Amino acid sequence: MLKKLLIVPVIALSVSACGDKEVGDVSLGMFTLKDIKLNTLTDPIVTGVTCHIASIEADLSFSDPSDSSISCRQTGEITPEMIAQVDKSKSGEVVFKKSKSVFFKSMKVRRIYDPDNQTLMYLSYSTKETSGSFKHSLSTVPLWGTQAYSVSTQP
Repeated sequence: MLKKLLIVPVIALSVSACGDKEVGDVSLGMFTLKDIKLNTLTDPIVTGVTCHIASIEADLSFSDPSDSSISCRQTGEITPEMIAQVDKSKSGEVVFKKSKSVFFKSMKVRRIYDPDNQTLMYLSYSTKETSGSFKHSLSTVPLWGTQAYSVSTQP
């Protein structure tokens, strides 16, 4: 039984280190152990897109709050070759995952392509219901003005 309890935190810690870089840390006050962590994420396929994610992390807690905020912008070239590699399904694909609890709660960022508006959507969400809802935040990056934007010939 003791071995099972020790394995869970190790798994949670290994997932939390995947794919992000902390660029800011704001304390919520002297009498709290919670901080707002600011992370930057460069899309692994569409490398001309950078997202900044703000989330609360609580020291000495088994579970961080589910709230998060995301803002994504074009920070480099976006090419047709990059867009060709993007998952075009309605559910898109996970481009970032971070553990928020030893109890299997995580925060994910999913990239979804909107072909009608030629826009990349980045959805940040928690995988566990909190206070009756799943917390989420959305940011979009239009392809207008990039090499990947195609002019439609339809009326």
